[in-house]
Amino acid sequence: MSTVIYPSPIFGPVHSRRLGVSLGVNLLPPDGKSCTFDCIYCECGFNKDHRPKQGLPSREQVATALEEKLKAMTADGLSPDVITFAGNGEPTIHPHFAEIIDDTIALRDKYFPNAKVSVLSNATMIHKKNVHDALMKTDNNILKLDTVDPAYINEIDRPLHTYCLDRIIDGMKSFNGHLVIQTMFMKGTIDGKDVDNTGEEYVGPWITAVKEIKPEEVMIYTIDRETPTGTLAKASPEELDSIRDRVIAEGIPCIASY
Repeated sequence: MSTVIYPSPIFGPVHSRRLGVSLGVNLLPPDGKSCTFDCIYCECGFNKDHRPKQGLPSREQVATALEEKLKAMTADGLSPDVITFAGNGEPTIHPHFAEIIDDTIALRDKYFPNAKVSVLSNATMIHKKNVHDALMKTDNNILKLDTVDPAYINEIDRPLHTYCLDRIIDGMKSFNGHLVIQTMFMKGTIDGKDVDNTGEEYVGPWITAVKEIKPEEVMIYTIDRETPTGTLAKASPEELDSIRDRVIAEGIPCIASY
């Protein structure tokens, strides 16, 4: 199976289904994956198969590489819609994540003030004050919540450490609306077990939690690239549209990516 391991610290720009022209910032090593989740659908593969040997890029390396890329895009007449922290795992585990966010906002303001700064996170570090405060400074604080069923989370997202759903939801509430919830809906099986989370068993409680969290937006999506598990399948556009419409009916903006 093919997997995607991104260069570090800067990659792209790439076209994002949800964000537009996205210049990527990868705060993880360039030769493997470092994440607090080990999702069965991750395009970077399973953690055990891609252990990095190189270290994290330094704060200075990130700032230098980002400025060089922004200068080059200016010279080429290219404009990013967004500067996105993503890449080979969970960006908020970098020990200087907060300082790097400050550097990135300053460089964005200097070169492309209309671009948004976005972070794609699985929310496992939002209990840390410096991470929380840094995410509050971003334009798009995009946090994962695939379901509110702990057994499903352990089976599908496979957190490496204890995952307390109540603490995650309370942490999301603490952003006071300054967050976007991102949820993967899919079908198929893993080790013979059904992983379809498009039914009412999962969708109803998830919508209840979304209403309590009160995000500024919800992004729902499905599998787009090859996964390390060959038995997964896309949720249909009709299923995603139905879930999207239910979220919108609760007064919360929602977009679906197919």
